Amino acid sequence: MTVYLVRHAQAGERAKWEGTDLDRPLSGRGKRQAKAIADRLDDERIVRLVSSPYRRCVQTLEPLGTSLGLAVETDDRLSEGASFEDTLALIDELGDGAALCSHGDVIPDTMSALVRRGVELEGEPDWRKATVWVIDRDATGGGSAHALPPPDRAPV
Repeated sequence: MTVYLVRHAQAGERAKWEGTDLDRPLSGRGKRQAKAIADRLDDERIVRLVSSPYRRCVQTLEPLGTSLGLAVETDDRLSEGASFEDTLALIDELGDGAALCSHGDVIPDTMSALVRRGVELEGEPDWRKATVWVIDRDATGGGSAHALPPPDRAPV
């Protein structure tokens, strides 16, 4: 089973945003990153797109959805503050070929939980915005995962 766990692309600064954080959009740079993520994942066997309901996460997956002809669904189990248990349950429910978009607090906790469950990390972890984690799990829950660096940044 292969799933893709994406940290949302660059958004405008939280402190400068006057609306609710749920509605904070991607910046111009973030929109370019989202397009580059779509280009990067366009040839993968992605059959479902699920995002945190936060606007910046949905916008991160929208170019990929357009390219693949898929709608971006939302799920609170990917929201800021979501527990890794809930996120792992969602990953298991969605299964092979899902791409998910979440936040900088959720992804490290989820990846750490996967490592505790037998997934081996290949390479160095990368927690930056617009990073894509490729997670390959086997029937026992083990497997491997590696991070694709943000499309406009050098590897860590």
